Amino acid sequence: MHIFAIANQKGGVGKTTTSVNLAAGLAQAGQRTLLIDLDPQGNATMGSGIDKRGLQRTVYHVLLGLAALAETRVTSPTGGFDVLPANRDLAGAEVEMVDLDRRESRLKRALAQHDAEYDFVLIDCPPSLSMLTLNGLCAAHGVIIPMQCEYYALEGLSDLVNTIKQVHRNLNRDLRIIGLLRVMYDPRSLLATQVSAQLEQHFGDKVFKTLVPRNVRLAEAPSHGIPGVLFDKTAKGAQAYLTFATEMVERVKTWNNEL
Repeated sequence: MHIFAIANQKGGVGKTTTSVNLAAGLAQAGQRTLLIDLDPQGNATMGSGIDKRGLQRTVYHVLLGLAALAETRVTSPTGGFDVLPANRDLAGAEVEMVDLDRRESRLKRALAQHDAEYDFVLIDCPPSLSMLTLNGLCAAHGVIIPMQCEYYALEGLSDLVNTIKQVHRNLNRDLRIIGLLRVMYDPRSLLATQVSAQLEQHFGDKVFKTLVPRNVRLAEAPSHGIPGVLFDKTAKGAQAYLTFATEMVERVKTWNNEL
């Protein structure tokens, strides 16, 4: 089981879009996939076709030890992957977890019992370094960083890399950066091509080959509760995420050989 946190401390960079579409793309490729929604907004849950308002149990209950993962997960009716869903209840978890024992590793312990059931676990982290994000980073083997190729994104990236190094040093020795995914990419923008080149120069093969373009159909898909890769398979954004899913499977194979 490979566990990847999809994280960026900057908001609006396509974390949830990446989480949902990568999960659906991996499921399409025959990979047993679980998507964990760690954002109280519950957008990954809704984008997977699950109504967050009607849920009896969510990731909140799992983190607080009120329910088991097995009885909380639901299968995306449109994407074919499992989801550990979230809704606004999760906002209260931050405060309630303060007094709990080993509070930063509660998600990791919940996942440990399901090691043989999934090939991939993807964790959609909120856009802040909160106790929820920390649980995601402590549970993960690696971090996928979606980012736009713009000036401010580079500033935020250095903060995130430092955070990952701190978590690696103090809490999770397995954690590493798996790769940077360039999203909402506009090849007509000179700045975008310059920032993209800077990323490749600085991070080398840590930058995924896949480029996800700006795409209206990807943006429309969540309102229908269907992952973009299935909402319109012909759209350039959908094809990019399917390519990315294939690239992830290949990268994990080479990663296994390195271990």
